[in-house]
Amino acid sequence: QAQLVESGGGSVQAGGSLTLSCSASFSISNYCMGWLRQAPGKEREGVAAIYPGGSSDYVDSVKGRFTVSRNNIRNMLYLQMNDLKPEDSAVYYCAKRPTCASFSTRVESFDSWGQGTQVTVSS
Repeated sequence: QAQLVESGGGSVQAGGSLTLSCSASFSISNYCMGWLRQAPGKEREGVAAIYPGGSSDYVDSVKGRFTVSRNNIRNMLYLQMNDLKPEDSAVYYCAKRPTCASFSTRVESFDSWGQGTQVTVSS
């Protein structure tokens, strides 16, 4: 069974940075991948998507601040988060997408994810 394991979460002050990492138990090279997040009391939402060739899309709220990247040889996925805001506080999940359709924030556009890593941003 395909597994995704996230790491790198933590607590930072507003304006700070964090880099999340994700290790996959399968070859990610042909898959569209991405990141989801879920804040307390809110629905899980797609944050970023990255295509096999490396192009990416983001939800509007993180554009210009977050960067998703991948290493297809090491089967690793990353999310560089800069200028973090309190509203970015959430559990972040590394995720696989079933297709490479246009990016959607809907959780249905992802078909599997890891256990998540907590990101807390204080003001």
